[in-house]
Amino acid sequence: MSHIVTVQEAVTAFADWKEPTDAELDVIELEMPAILADVDLVDAEIAALERAPGALDARRIRRARRKALATRVVLANRAGRGEAA
Repeated sequence: MSHIVTVQEAVTAFADWKEPTDAELDVIELEMPAILADVDLVDAEIAALERAPGALDARRIRRARRKALATRVVLANRAGRGEAA
């Protein structure tokens, strides 16, 4: 019989790096509109998979895809101009 050994020391040895830095949190905050648009797109795609997709589902997916792409364009343009927010 093999014994289960805890690896808490190995896991908690890097406890200082567990949390995101302020810079990482700022980037997440900056990208939040794109993240939420991607979530809306995935929600629309999942809803279409759960039943026979109709015209309304296709329209919802197209709208969500356009929104996701538009938010990515805004972020890309900001990055191109060197803007932080």
